[in-house]
Amino acid sequence: MPAKAATAKSKAKPVVGSGRSYKASSARLEARISLDLHSTVKRAAEIQGRTVTDFVAYALQQAASQAIAQADQLHLSVADQAAFANALIAPVKPKAALKRAFARADKLLAT
Repeated sequence: MPAKAATAKSKAKPVVGSGRSYKASSARLEARISLDLHSTVKRAAEIQGRTVTDFVAYALQQAASQAIAQADQLHLSVADQAAFANALIAPVKPKAALKRAFARADKLLAT
């Protein structure tokens, strides 16, 4: 009799708070927190009618999404902001080479 192949099983649970119905495989995350923070998290989870695990997973997702969104934003120094605004207000006149390039592009696109 042949031996059965071992299969890896992941505990799949619906992703809560995402509004999606697909199931995601799970991973374990452990963190040491103070007793005060644990009490606060537990109370907040109870208020929202969630388990502590669900509350923490949702809060982590929100915090991670916010951190990524903030990192993706363009941050300009005051000098860069002024240079950008000035370029919009008073753009530099196009040079002859740029005018020729646009003329060639117009010819190519017109055909």
